[in-house]
Amino acid sequence: MSDDLWILSYDVDGQDRVTSVRVAQVIFGRRNTTTRDGRPATHDQEGFIHRPGVVWVGQSVLILPRDDALELRARLEGLGASVGMGRLVINAYNLRAFRRRRRNRRDRAQLAC
Repeated sequence: MSDDLWILSYDVDGQDRVTSVRVAQVIFGRRNTTTRDGRPATHDQEGFIHRPGVVWVGQSVLILPRDDALELRARLEGLGASVGMGRLVINAYNLRAFRRRRRNRRDRAQLAC
């Protein structure tokens, strides 16, 4: 079995764009632009989905190690999102079914047919 995994779902009022954007940045990351020595410089700030062991299942649902789940819940609730979570028991083989893989354009076209 995979060690101490938790499933977390969150919801933000669709009318609250500011909170929706902030939540998306926490989950998916963002690109920051600043100035260094008078020149613009950018760097990527990774989101929770980039952490080891985190699986983005789909819309508003993630599978995470316990410590990451607790941290994410606190951050999302601090932003005003509704959060639900619970312990998940799943073996590594079945967990792989939820890992997202990039599909190329040809794969997507075949799925559409």
